[in-house]
Amino acid sequence: MTIRSASDIKRSQKESLLLRTLSQLYHQASCDDKELQQAYITRVQLSPSKTVCTVYFYMIEGEDAFNKIKQKISLYKPSMRKALAREINGRYTCELAFRFDEQFEKTQKIERLLDTIAGHDQTQEE
Repeated sequence: MTIRSASDIKRSQKESLLLRTLSQLYHQASCDDKELQQAYITRVQLSPSKTVCTVYFYMIEGEDAFNKIKQKISLYKPSMRKALAREINGRYTCELAFRFDEQFEKTQKIERLLDTIAGHDQTQEE
């Protein structure tokens, strides 16, 4: 078990709050624009200085499809920051950066490999 510092715990709490708030804001935006419904937010990550919040998106179609709608998502950045400033009490509102979440695909690939191994082990036992 690792002992986490108070600043790590506060960062995690703020990331959780940002994820929840940004997900709600993105859902509202995607109701207006059907093209945005293809992507969804998987996680957020604050920079060590807490000045930049990287928002990770995932699309089944892949990174190329995400890059096509990234410009459209960026149009909502000023209104999202304004809404974040209203919702989250803080000295300043962090800058938003949008990225494709490659970690999600890697996790799925590892899970498929583990399922394959588990299925292979079961057939050997029989």
